[in-house]
Amino acid sequence: MLGDLFYWIFNMSIAALICGVPVLLLRLVKRIPRRAVCILWLIPYLRMCIPVWLTGRYGLMTLLSRFTTKSVTAHELAHGLSATYMNHVMAANTYFPITYKVDLFENLFGAASVIWLTVALALILTFAIIYISTLREMRDAQPYKDGVYISDKIRTPAVYGILKPKIIIPYRMKDGNLRYVILHERAHIRRMDNLFRLLAFTVTAAHWFNPMCWLFLKLLLTDMEIACDESVLARCGTEEKKRYAHALLSSAEKTNVFASAFGGAKIRMRIENILSYKKLSALSVIAITVLIAVAAYILLTNAV
Repeated sequence: MLGDLFYWIFNMSIAALICGVPVLLLRLVKRIPRRAVCILWLIPYLRMCIPVWLTGRYGLMTLLSRFTTKSVTAHELAHGLSATYMNHVMAANTYFPITYKVDLFENLFGAASVIWLTVALALILTFAIIYISTLREMRDAQPYKDGVYISDKIRTPAVYGILKPKIIIPYRMKDGNLRYVILHERAHIRRMDNLFRLLAFTVTAAHWFNPMCWLFLKLLLTDMEIACDESVLARCGTEEKKRYAHALLSSAEKTNVFASAFGGAKIRMRIENILSYKKLSALSVIAITVLIAVAAYILLTNAV
């Protein structure tokens, strides 16, 4: 049973890798805002979470099925559509239940499943401990003003918590930068970034054996920070760009992985994006929306 579960987890991880590479390439296109890139990152993460998808005649998996990978039908639907599993490993003769082609595959997936589950649970436990430590940092924070809290236990302003997130700033924080800090952290709260951080870490823990999933996680966290910068800049005038960049530079510190920090991610990259930021036109918004829809169809549909 556990070996069968890991068989499909392994296939899902391969599908996430395949769908994540196009997202990596799209991420290099500077004209695509990071707010849109964050939405595109949902594609490989959905592949990691959901084993069954609808078929698509023009999807990437249909193209690959001509050479290597196959699909296993889960449900036949109307109008020629099917819900299928992607079977990249192709190590079995039947799949419900799985009957492996040779005993070696059964033994291999059985042993690997035990290692997989042990490491995954250890990682999730570690993440839980780290999250609990963030709650302790929140506990001693004192009200400051405008719904902002202050603490001497942190070095950089950040949003702490998931259900009831709080903006907490260090005692040394200067009032001159506070406006930009609050705008940035409130963008994190609106976007529910701490919740998505937790979900991303949990999903990555389930796919810990795939090194590309860790790369996806690292880039996602960076893009979430830049996306919040863009949300702030969309409300600021041109003259405020430099002041916002200065506030970011003065707050450049590392923080807890489950806290959305104003000074997190790669500072140089973020400052370059801030200084080169341009507000999107209506035509650009439409084009990006179409791009996301097309990418979702191509990458989230299974082979016919």
